[in-house]
Amino acid sequence: MKNCVYIITITILSVQTAGCQGNKLPKTRVTIENGVLEGGIEASGIRSFKGVPFAQPPVGDLRFREPQAVRNWEGVRKAVDFGPRPMQLPFYSDIRSRSKEMSEDCLYLNVWTPAKSSSEHLPVLVYFHGGGFINGDGSESCYDGESMAQRGIVTVTVNYRLGIFGFLVHPYLEVESPHHSSGNYGFLDQHAALVWVQQNIAAFGGDPARVTIAGESAGSFSVSAQMASPLSKRLFAGAIGESGSLLGTGFIAFKDAEQFESRLVEDLGCATLHDLRALSAEKLLAASKLSRFPPVIDGYFLPKSPTDIFSDGSQMPVPLLAGWNSAEKDYLFVLGKDKLTVNNYEDDVRRMFGGDNAKEALRLYKASTPEEVKQVATDLATDRNSGYTTWKWIDLHRKTSGKPVYRYLFAHPRPAMAGTSEDASENTPVNKPIGAAHTWEIEYALGNLLSNKAYAWTADDRRVSETMESYFANFIKSGNPNGQGLASWAAVNAENSPIMLIDVNSHSEPERHFARYKFMDSQKQ
Repeated sequence: MKNCVYIITITILSVQTAGCQGNKLPKTRVTIENGVLEGGIEASGIRSFKGVPFAQPPVGDLRFREPQAVRNWEGVRKAVDFGPRPMQLPFYSDIRSRSKEMSEDCLYLNVWTPAKSSSEHLPVLVYFHGGGFINGDGSESCYDGESMAQRGIVTVTVNYRLGIFGFLVHPYLEVESPHHSSGNYGFLDQHAALVWVQQNIAAFGGDPARVTIAGESAGSFSVSAQMASPLSKRLFAGAIGESGSLLGTGFIAFKDAEQFESRLVEDLGCATLHDLRALSAEKLLAASKLSRFPPVIDGYFLPKSPTDIFSDGSQMPVPLLAGWNSAEKDYLFVLGKDKLTVNNYEDDVRRMFGGDNAKEALRLYKASTPEEVKQVATDLATDRNSGYTTWKWIDLHRKTSGKPVYRYLFAHPRPAMAGTSEDASENTPVNKPIGAAHTWEIEYALGNLLSNKAYAWTADDRRVSETMESYFANFIKSGNPNGQGLASWAAVNAENSPIMLIDVNSHSEPERHFARYKFMDSQKQ
């Protein structure tokens, strides 16, 4: 697929709707490059178009290939239901897909637009879902685009291939590929969706020159990947990352991934590509259930490691807003089944790091009581998880891009479960995370608290959501999160620049943990 931005003239379908004249869009119909779509209208009046294909179904001979351009259709295509979610096993229990089915035919996106005409040139948000590259889809209620659309932003959510379907590396595929590469098909799907947005978003009242990409967890990793890839140049103008990046992750060597995944294909009895593509999607999924298929440096989408790309400044030079949560992982990721004691904690840290590194870790994450152990072990687990990789992304982009970078720490815990008086954690009270666990910010950031019926949201939660969504919306519109009624948020311009703490009383505060991140950085060298 060529990396081009096309200038396309979109012809809006004429309809027999009273008051719909000139460039006014019909209430539920729009004409894009491939044909006419008929969407729906949400209760708020926002128009939505769901299950819109952005590539051909990656099935049959198109399995394990780059996504191919959508074919045109005749007549009016209904766009009122979410498309099938990608093939996946139920790994994460908190995923709430609204898709009615699962299929290898999964390359669909969803659009929510407040525009009344195609000439409004509104800012655009393209959001990539999380789920560890093995779970999730763009229909999940936490990612719903209606709230952001009510703030004047055309919002898009995207499906992409997962697991073995999205990231298989194999010599058969390298020989077939015109780029002599394999793997990263999920990233290429996201890239195809960004090309689709450039070609079609004007028809929904969006401005292709004002696209911000965003995502959480694997979606945040994906944002860093799209910024790093030379294929995605000029396809977006801003980026938001929530909890994680590909930087500093220690990629599995391409050859190692190839060897492991080749053995899996061999165990399936596949001697040719034809054999591999003839297997049912269900059999492939079942065979891969105990395996992970990580992104790789494939020489095409990623010509070298994202850390190297950001270090030499060849990433997309766009404004970046990124951060992580205060308790991404809890202290059990350090202590495991050990009792909560200072001695056990110190022994676990020594096993984790060894020698002088353990001494430095115990100095930076010092604890003298069991309660202190609970906090510093949570900090250590969080830093080793999403904290460090997001910090590395922010730090390198600040140094090499010439663009503003804004960093946050989300620290607001979820409220009580609905119908109970207990705290929100699904763990027992003794194991309850200190602060905000992984994924907890999503509904706040996108204005979707009410989509999650499991929790008894309070006035404080609504306040935090209003603040965080406002910061995000301002950034999407202007590349700067600041706005009226919000605490001032300065860009990161030095190693010890203040960060934005997002909680009931959000405020900027000094960076106190720079030495911890430098220590983590030293472990990656």
